[in-house]
Amino acid sequence: MHHGVPERTFDERVTLGEAATGLSMVTGIGGLALVAIGAVLGWLRGDEWKYFLHSYLVQFCFFLSLSLGALVFVAIQHVTRAGWSASLRRLAEILAANVGVMALLFLPILVIVLLGNHLLYEWADPSHVAEDHLLQHKQPYLNVPFFVARAAVYFLFWWIAGRFYLSRSVAQDSSGDPALTLQMERWSGPIIILFAVTVTFAAFDWLMSLDPHWYSTIYGVYYFAGAIVSFIGAITLMAVLLQSTGRLTTAIHVEHYHDLGKLLLAFVIFWGYIAFSQYMLIWYGNIPEETIWYLARQTGPWGYVSLALLFGHLLIPFFGLLPRAMKRRKMLLAGWGVWILVFHWLDMYWLVMPRLGADGFPPGLIDLSLLLGMGGLYLAGLIRVAGAHSLVALRDPRLAEALAFENV
Repeated sequence: MHHGVPERTFDERVTLGEAATGLSMVTGIGGLALVAIGAVLGWLRGDEWKYFLHSYLVQFCFFLSLSLGALVFVAIQHVTRAGWSASLRRLAEILAANVGVMALLFLPILVIVLLGNHLLYEWADPSHVAEDHLLQHKQPYLNVPFFVARAAVYFLFWWIAGRFYLSRSVAQDSSGDPALTLQMERWSGPIIILFAVTVTFAAFDWLMSLDPHWYSTIYGVYYFAGAIVSFIGAITLMAVLLQSTGRLTTAIHVEHYHDLGKLLLAFVIFWGYIAFSQYMLIWYGNIPEETIWYLARQTGPWGYVSLALLFGHLLIPFFGLLPRAMKRRKMLLAGWGVWILVFHWLDMYWLVMPRLGADGFPPGLIDLSLLLGMGGLYLAGLIRVAGAHSLVALRDPRLAEALAFENV
């Protein structure tokens, strides 16, 4: 490994500067206001907050997936000792460290469960469980204390892992000590294993248990696939937006965008493969307790959403990202990043809202206010973390390799 790159390689445009504090405050206050508006609209709907809670879960799982995708990306870069990504890895570290904001945003869901309210999770209501023979058999796992304990473990691990990478990477900015890189490499293998376990069970707990009679062993992988592809779209947008303000103009270049484009294409295919695998096995088995979940998503307006995901989340971006030129023009690639994020959100909506039947479609003002509101809170946390550090790992031992990186 190279022994660092002096900080003078870059100028002051590798930080957000003094504007970060004010911008974080504005986006945070705006986000809180929009979430409050969504709550008022949910109350006015007169359905005992049922639509509001389901929409809140959609937005929560959407933004959480960005941080989770970033976390596993950082771990993979270290475990493979990748050099090409050294100059943009800090952006992923910042996204991963933002999982603390998502832990706070999970509190409303946690309160609902602790109150035994069945509007979101029917298994949380003891009276409902007493009347359902199948739920009684699942009660050793689907019960409130165990649910809360598991959620605490998930967030604790994600937060510790995210802070582990960011703190050591930032410390290296000052010391240039390559031992910090070796430390991150050694721990990345176990972190990836624990990540796979926690994300899988989190998807089971927070999404699949919305329909506690239904199950799929591949569900956690499906959520992971969406998380990693949406993260790649998000980090591409971050890089383009920062460069539009004169930052990271030399740290991130066309070769990095080319690789991000290749990863985006690869994980679009991976998402499609997992989605098809789950659907094909359930369709082929044709067991009523399994097919009921897809039946709800193939009837009425939800059938059109399923088709939209097939074309918008798989076929169109697959063919659109194939040309080499598409991956080497950052504005075009940023457009595909927006496209993927839109359809990833639609995917989260498709996972949650059919539980409400026809009342869950189409998206309305509640969804919009919660999406923008939670987005504002997520962005506020992101700016707060980013504002305290350089946007590029200034003395990463592999930074010189990243700056000189060229695709073959």
